[in-house]
Amino acid sequence: MTNYEKQLIVSKDDLDELDHVNNVRYVQWIQDVSKEHWQRYASNEIQSTVVWVVMNHNITYKGAAQLNDQIKIQTHIAESRGATCMRIVEMYNAITNQLLLRSKTEWCLLNAKTLRPTRISEEIKNVFS
Repeated sequence: MTNYEKQLIVSKDDLDELDHVNNVRYVQWIQDVSKEHWQRYASNEIQSTVVWVVMNHNITYKGAAQLNDQIKIQTHIAESRGATCMRIVEMYNAITNQLLLRSKTEWCLLNAKTLRPTRISEEIKNVFS
């Protein structure tokens, strides 16, 4: 599957009261990188006909990120079937390569007009292969 990667720097706005990246911020980054991956590889035509919604996030935290840490975020689709796919997102300290978190998110594909689940077509599967 096609991987997507980006990097960011932890800012003061990302921190919680323990001066670690807030868990809510991690979830936002998971959603952001997922959306960016989709928008980068899917044509505008495909994007206009379907939308993705989250069914379930499962996040395992392995380490803490702090102010000014450089974070490497990687994502890919692990599997898809029917109207759902499983997306993996991993975040690392870009300097030490320490794994900070690993998430598995189950996404459901919806028809953009009816907002009803729709089977993931071969064309859409090919976006990520």
